[in-house]
Amino acid sequence: MLWACPFSRAPGNSEYTLSLPGDPCCAVLTQKRRKWTTRKEGDFSKLPDNLMSEESDSLRTSPFVAPLSENNELPKQPGYVCSLTEELVTKAREELQEKPEWRLRDVQALRDMVCKDYPNLSTSLDDAFLLRFLRARKFDYDRALQLLVNYHSCRRSWPEVFDNLKPSALKEVLSSGFLTVLPHSDPRGCQVLCLRPDRWIPSNYPITENIRAIYLTLEKLIQSEETQVNGIVILADYKGVGLAKASHFGPFIAKKVIGILQDGFPIRIKAVNIVNEPRIFKGIFAIIKPFLKEKIANRFFLHGSDLNSLHLNLPKSILPKEYGGTAGELDANAWKEVLLASEEDFVKEFCRPLSPSNSLLQETPLVERITSEVQGDDSIRGVKSQLYSCY
Repeated sequence: MLWACPFSRAPGNSEYTLSLPGDPCCAVLTQKRRKWTTRKEGDFSKLPDNLMSEESDSLRTSPFVAPLSENNELPKQPGYVCSLTEELVTKAREELQEKPEWRLRDVQALRDMVCKDYPNLSTSLDDAFLLRFLRARKFDYDRALQLLVNYHSCRRSWPEVFDNLKPSALKEVLSSGFLTVLPHSDPRGCQVLCLRPDRWIPSNYPITENIRAIYLTLEKLIQSEETQVNGIVILADYKGVGLAKASHFGPFIAKKVIGILQDGFPIRIKAVNIVNEPRIFKGIFAIIKPFLKEKIANRFFLHGSDLNSLHLNLPKSILPKEYGGTAGELDANAWKEVLLASEEDFVKEFCRPLSPSNSLLQETPLVERITSEVQGDDSIRGVKSQLYSCY
């Protein structure tokens, strides 16, 4: 029989308190590490296994749920069914601090925080959706909540990218071959996103259309639990990219995009492989690097035209012949069809009117902060001259 678990959390506190029957000590669940300790003695050795039973519906509700409506009832959320293999469950435990026996309780804790701190936030609260943010922040509740807030803040603050965001509105970009996802993952299980900026003709459409296509692709990829755990790898081919194209990717665009990828989207970028980069790329990277976190910057690999160097990171068996691989010719059309088949899902998610009373607007959105910081940064005023000097 499942114990009754009276939880409480003081405002602004990062700990939940649990009183256990028959025990004089108060156990504390620390959000960041989710380990049971007593205030008196340290480790709270072991709780009964059935206390953490995933099968129990009572894990989906708790006494500290913040209401979304006046009648103190949350909408019923779809049940979660884990699709991870045993190998990926182990990997998630080791790398992401994800414990299957705690999974639904962690999701519920994040859901409660959203309801309490952002009651008017128009967001999905189902288990599968919230798990994306927990996994992306290694089950740190506070960081996962901030990521979720940033995710919605970015979408509301950059209408040129996020308004009417659906595959049918981007057929020209998807047909150009600018991006695709390789059919085979790398040895670590990472999906490989392939970008080819040389396929973009600036006179046909603005660079924001490319960003929209990348975002659509990331949204589709992150639906997979396997991708949530393993992450993705980016392969960018800069062959034929000259000053004319590089000048479109200025500091404003660069910092917005990087801000979203680092702090506003629940995906793990494990590596960025750059091939065929011309001299101008030194200028492009000079724009990007100041905005990159050290961990991400260290995951950039510049291979030039040396495909043998690329093959040390991505094996020939998963690469198309254009990159010295044995997986046939690169087919951008296949990924376009995958996205177009998901049209209805994207329409529901991105083409509905936004609530004007969203509590996020009380704070400065992430993208607006990024833009204001760039405008006030004297160090980027010489970016164009930097590009010319590299060219």
